[in-house]
Amino acid sequence: MTNTNFTVEPVPNTSFGARLTGLNLNDLDDQTFSQLYACWLEFGLLIFPTQHLTNEQQVDFARRFGELEFPLAPISNIRKDGSVRPEDDDAVKVLKGNMGWHADSTYMPVQAKGAVFTAHIVPPSGGETGWADMRAAYDCLDADMKEKLEGLSAYHSLHYSQMKLGHDSKKDKGSYSGYGFHDQDPPLRPLVKTHPETGKKSLLIGRHAYGIPGLSESESETLLDELMVHACQAPRIYHHSWTPGDAVIWDNRCLLHQACPWDLAVPRLMFHARIAGDEISEFAANA
Repeated sequence: MTNTNFTVEPVPNTSFGARLTGLNLNDLDDQTFSQLYACWLEFGLLIFPTQHLTNEQQVDFARRFGELEFPLAPISNIRKDGSVRPEDDDAVKVLKGNMGWHADSTYMPVQAKGAVFTAHIVPPSGGETGWADMRAAYDCLDADMKEKLEGLSAYHSLHYSQMKLGHDSKKDKGSYSGYGFHDQDPPLRPLVKTHPETGKKSLLIGRHAYGIPGLSESESETLLDELMVHACQAPRIYHHSWTPGDAVIWDNRCLLHQACPWDLAVPRLMFHARIAGDEISEFAANA
């Protein structure tokens, strides 16, 4: 990017991501926001150090990118009373699940457009967040694999991905049944996604994906595992070590992300504002 009202530093040694400084996310004029949005489409991930957004400011910033799927949710192992949840707590099981590579809301009828994430309490070690560039992952596939993937789709389910970790999320079992643990049929999404704004192709995979129609269960699992190994490696990944006050926004239509492990006896508090996807471009085939 050139001629911006702020400084853009691409993340070194990766295919995506940039660190933006010299701007206040709580005070952006329309021209500056337009430049920021163009950066977002180019880099996929924007990192804003030491913004220290309030919850209200975070929601207001996220809304500039579109309607919200939900305004704000804590991503945390801390209860409302300030105590730390035990590791067998169902909410912690979801946190552990989020340590697998995934895109947000692929298991819902409409996949999310993106998300704004902020750091409030971070552990002294661990607890990073990683992202993986599915545009670059698609681009470096060989021609035979690209041809193989055309026309293939996979189902996406949070029930499926949590059950693989031993987390029984069925409502009638009394387990955690929060956002995403719905009873509707799982959405079917193509393995190759075309970005609605840039036109670039990317892989749409992740921990929620399974059951490719036309393949056996073992063939489907093998192919999805191979794609994940191919996609989520250098130089297509970046892991961010958080400092309280940091904010990021990522494009959920072309990146996967994951949480990294930390000592779960230590508190960690992040806030997540999820930007709703367009109901035309992000609607699942069978939703």
